[in-house]
Amino acid sequence: MDWMKLKSGSDVRGVAVGENAPLTEHVAMCLGMAFARYVAKHVGKPVTQVTIAIGRDSRISGPALLHAAAEGVSKAGASVLDFGMCTTPAMYMCIITPGFQPDGSIMITASHHPYDKNGLKFFLAEGGVEGDVVEELLKTASTLEPEDTPLAGTIVKKPFLPTYKEQLADRIRRGLGTDVPKPLLGLHVVVDAGNGAGGFYAQLMEELGAWIEGSQFLEPDGMFPNHIPNPENEAAMASISAAVKRVGADLGVIFDTDCDRAAVVDANGREINRNRLIALISAILLDEKPGETIVTDSVTSSGLKKFINDWGGEHYRYKRGYRNVIDEAIRLNKEGISCPLAIETSGHAALRENHFLDDGMYLVTVLIVRAMKLKQEGKTLGSLIADLKEPVESREIRLNITADDFRDAGKVVIQRVLDYANAAENWHIAPDNREGVRISFDLDGGMDNGWFLLRLSVHDPVLPLNVESDVPGGVRQMLESLLKVLNDAEGIDLTPLKKAVEEA
Repeated sequence: MDWMKLKSGSDVRGVAVGENAPLTEHVAMCLGMAFARYVAKHVGKPVTQVTIAIGRDSRISGPALLHAAAEGVSKAGASVLDFGMCTTPAMYMCIITPGFQPDGSIMITASHHPYDKNGLKFFLAEGGVEGDVVEELLKTASTLEPEDTPLAGTIVKKPFLPTYKEQLADRIRRGLGTDVPKPLLGLHVVVDAGNGAGGFYAQLMEELGAWIEGSQFLEPDGMFPNHIPNPENEAAMASISAAVKRVGADLGVIFDTDCDRAAVVDANGREINRNRLIALISAILLDEKPGETIVTDSVTSSGLKKFINDWGGEHYRYKRGYRNVIDEAIRLNKEGISCPLAIETSGHAALRENHFLDDGMYLVTVLIVRAMKLKQEGKTLGSLIADLKEPVESREIRLNITADDFRDAGKVVIQRVLDYANAAENWHIAPDNREGVRISFDLDGGMDNGWFLLRLSVHDPVLPLNVESDVPGGVRQMLESLLKVLNDAEGIDLTPLKKAVEEA
């Protein structure tokens, strides 16, 4: 088996269900052993003094993989804290929580991917490990045969979710400036956990006094029978929206399987995800402290930039990839540029006040605090983003790169667009773009009312193209212009672009 095929960015991921599934219990055991040894070296301790926490989401392969990884850690000589069901953000929080504080942790999850997939995420005190560490772990694991090695370290079941839940409750009480037992009395919140690991959030809301009628799919079910647990999925968002309207709730919250991503629905059933979610949390943070910088990924709308500026903030548009966005926000803070938030349109969000941890549940908790305050004023969360200008049209197209060296071919295509834009009168290169090429347009006599972003995918031989227009027919105009520029480009399949022009 080619172990490196299991590497997916900074995670291990693969099919874990079925006869020829590559992510087996043997692989999990080997990775557990490899990680225990890596952590021992990293923290400068004998492996017998190392403790590793392990948790999982609701996937059907989760229990077996957790058991195998725990045995691998034990066979290396380290101790194990078996958290059972957990969330990805909680697996980091445990490392810095007194009474737990393992030297490292492993989360067994594949986020929103289909039921037959699973994976492993690895955490140290500094945060999630980078891709080069995952590569090292896979190389080490591929050399191991731990099955005949006896267990050495202890394996203790010790749930962490109750402690994490109390941390969220403390944030709500602090945010509302109260220590009353039920600070959310009068607020109606619908929770949709998508049968993932986040169903306990409904219990938290109820314990704090909120009404949770209409909450759905709270029971963990690794077959995900109701909808894909993904805040970017249309069916998932339609489901939570319908639930909120059906019971007349103040808002709805929805999580992905392992709760590092989330989205919100307002009292009218309007989806608050992607640009709207960024605008909402930005407004809350900038209302508390104007003048700060919000770091996002590259595909945000021009209307969002104006919205952030109008709230007294600066919008720093960076690259796709939530780790890229978080790392850049941390870097800017170190340079003296105050950034309270790093957020991607996918729903990955990390707040400085929460260790820049990518935690959808913490993000929702901050929103719940503001929702409660607004309800007391007779307002809703949606009122904060009433002035967000949204595009009339938007489109995302993926252009496959057919050349053998897809990175070089992609760079040639992007340079071709840049060269044309430098000479064209109506193509304006965005001055603050940090990924691919972003071109703005003056459509139908307006100014800066359309744009496209063409970039090279982080991992795949693909050029994703995002297009937005503030005027009807603008997307077609921009796509036609781009097609003329790329029409004879080599090493790229323009079929999706041509089809999009016809359909626009």
